[in-house]
Amino acid sequence: MNRIKIQKSLPIIIIICFIFVLIAGFGFLWPKYQELSFNQLNIQDKKEEFQYKEKYFSDLNQIKTELGNYQVELSKINSALPDDSSLPSLFSFLQKATSQSGLILKGLSPFSTSLSEEISGLRKTHFSLSVAGSYTAFKNFLSILENSARIIEVENISFSSPKEGDLFSFNLRIKVFSY
Repeated sequence: MNRIKIQKSLPIIIIICFIFVLIAGFGFLWPKYQELSFNQLNIQDKKEEFQYKEKYFSDLNQIKTELGNYQVELSKINSALPDDSSLPSLFSFLQKATSQSGLILKGLSPFSTSLSEEISGLRKTHFSLSVAGSYTAFKNFLSILENSARIIEVENISFSSPKEGDLFSFNLRIKVFSY
């Protein structure tokens, strides 16, 4: 009789064990499935990021080759905005410009360098320049400054009228840009 009861309850025990195994298997596999789904999403994100970066670097290479066609123009920009303020070469240029225009260089005042607030990395150097000469020579000097390769900005001009036979005296506040 015990044997018959066991045989009758055996399918129920098997079904209960099967359900327990299914529930336990589902309990163990569900977190792994979620982890797999999460990893697949991460892989997809990384693929998209890789494609974006690949396109970005491809665009940069294309821009680099296009910039290669403009070497002359870029060298002009580099000479207009040198990497250093190079004050001795600037003062030499100013001395030559004053003598070419017919002015007499009376003096250079101390300079100050500051960083530009509008453009990062751009430095501005300020100084004062005193010259003497005729008005026409001063006009020629300003023209030389305006046509120079460097970016030179005259911020302020003051002058004194000459006494009979003397030369005009000009004081300029100048700003020069560099990187």
